[in-house]
Amino acid sequence: MGKASARGKALYTRPASLTEAQTHYCPGCGHSTMHRLLAEVIDELGIRERTIGVAPVGCAVLAYEYINIDWSEAAHGRPPAVATALKRLQPDKIVFTYQGDGDLAAIGMAETIHAANRGENFTTIFINNAVYAMTQGQMAPTTMVGQKTKTTPRGRDANTEGPPMRVCELLSGFERVRFLARGTVASPPRVREMKRLLKKAFQYQIDGVGYSLVEVLSPCPTYWRLKPADCSEFIENTMAKVFPMGIVKDTGPGGQDRDEGLRPGGDSTEGTSG
Repeated sequence: MGKASARGKALYTRPASLTEAQTHYCPGCGHSTMHRLLAEVIDELGIRERTIGVAPVGCAVLAYEYINIDWSEAAHGRPPAVATALKRLQPDKIVFTYQGDGDLAAIGMAETIHAANRGENFTTIFINNAVYAMTQGQMAPTTMVGQKTKTTPRGRDANTEGPPMRVCELLSGFERVRFLARGTVASPPRVREMKRLLKKAFQYQIDGVGYSLVEVLSPCPTYWRLKPADCSEFIENTMAKVFPMGIVKDTGPGGQDRDEGLRPGGDSTEGTSG
């Protein structure tokens, strides 16, 4: 549950919104960290009793087992459509979708684009691990050029499969999209930054600002075939060159687009041959 200092003050405790269910995720997977961050943000904003999550089809299909809020399960790729209905029918609720790169950027791309273009006032948490993990490691829309998967054993070829989709950049051109950001949970400083981005996205929804999406570069040790520590290095040194981290768009109150804060090399869609 937690640790205590010599004076008896708790330094680390379980968020009230996080259940005690044993996780089904692989060791080193980023979903577990994101679930904790999400629970912390919900607790700190005091929105637990009016929050509704929309779970995807994918590794996080059982997200409702871990965060103690109201949930709705959606058909594959349809969380934005379900979230739109929930938010319009119950505008006082805080609604978010939690989606992987297959659910959001493949079968669900149409729903994603249209919800963003309409400026629906809900929040999307987009887990990008550059691979189809639940189905055992096939190429995803976000798989990088040169990255090997079960369906690209020689590496993704841009000439035949195209380059990876950069969802934040794709959505940034829609005028009603208010907040787009990309980060990771690959290290403690990155985890703290991710929490700040999550909280801002939810605060914008609370304030009625409009559509927000936070993309998470998430480790997948099992299908990257790397040790967890090596996954962190892979994200920082390889993945972040294709998917630059930072705030991509912020047109909310007091916000501004901060593309200058993104890492150099963001124009590249080249990935890795490993």
